Amino acid sequence: MTYTLDPAGCGMGHDPTGSMPARACSAPPHVLDGRLTAMDVTIYHNPRCSTSRKTLEYLREDGLSPTIIEYLKDTPTKEELRALFDRMGIPVHQGIRTKETEYTELGLSEDTPEDELLDAVVAHPRLLERPIVVTGKGARIARPSINVIDEIL
Repeated sequence: MTYTLDPAGCGMGHDPTGSMPARACSAPPHVLDGRLTAMDVTIYHNPRCSTSRKTLEYLREDGLSPTIIEYLKDTPTKEELRALFDRMGIPVHQGIRTKETEYTELGLSEDTPEDELLDAVVAHPRLLERPIVVTGKGARIARPSINVIDEIL
């Protein structure tokens, strides 16, 4: 398989004939040729959160146009949340905002079973830590620093 430099940019395109020489490209791997769209990126976003706004700006400055899920308005289902936490590779409690009033009022703790935590997030989406960025390479909560998402971009 030979990869070639797209004449219009620095995206890597597949040349099934092998007739074009492969050339190196210094662009990030999510810069693709004209035949493909940019890397699929999704951000679970709260526009009132400064870290979430900074993360969205960071993605856009990197040339990405992420799918934005305002999770307070469009709350993921329990199954979607389970898949999201599995993708992040963290226990559910690690992605919960423990300082929210609902956390205390619902009597949640580190000992709360994950299914109950997920039910609580569906009922009270403010409990979900934010922002969460998802790409084909994985998912991360962009805290304590936005730079934690670099490994999945």
